[in-house]
Amino acid sequence: MRLKFFLCFLVSLAMGSAVAAQEVGGAIDPQATAATPAADPENTLLLDLSTGGRVTIRLRPDVAPVHVERIKTLARQGFYNGIIFHRVIEGFMAQTGDPTGTGQGGSQLPDINAEFSGLPHVRGTVSMARTNDPNTANSQFFIVFMPRLALDRNYSVFGRVVSGMEYVDAIPRGEPPANPARILRASVAADNVPPPTAAEIAAANSAPAAPDPAAAIDAALAAEAAGNGE
Repeated sequence: MRLKFFLCFLVSLAMGSAVAAQEVGGAIDPQATAATPAADPENTLLLDLSTGGRVTIRLRPDVAPVHVERIKTLARQGFYNGIIFHRVIEGFMAQTGDPTGTGQGGSQLPDINAEFSGLPHVRGTVSMARTNDPNTANSQFFIVFMPRLALDRNYSVFGRVVSGMEYVDAIPRGEPPANPARILRASVAADNVPPPTAAEIAAANSAPAAPDPAAAIDAALAAEAAGNGE
């Protein structure tokens, strides 16, 4: 059992000041100021959310190659499809990636080592959750609502939202939320997976939180198809 974003550290960081973590030995860390790489479909993650739209995340294999590969592998396996945002803190971040919806779970793949960098935790940053051991990232990740530079060099940043942040902002708050938002589908842009239909979004928003939310969505879609005589 693991707690992927340990509470004590979270509280202390949330109260911390916005220190200029980009500075290293009096110099500016080039990783913190480097321009976002050009669009590359193989390194673009798409999250179709139940809040109504597609979130586009530019991945950063130049600074976190192992984390990027893990996220792409799990997305291509369908691991994230149907998973809820189980921990969402106003003004801070939205966390997902646990199939149990408890914050205690992960994938069957082994944990991976930290890839800390100078990339800052600003609005839209996507970073890997972990325990108090830096080398315990697995499948859970979080998207930052507002700058939290005290997280810099303590969590592995692997991407940043470049479009669709409004759908992240719409994720219900709570630990867990009473009516959590879900990732309907996660995909790599190079795979050309189409966005969800209106029926899929409606089914996701009517499905209760369940041990297997993807199955609940599939059942709702099947019932709708049967009702239409398909």
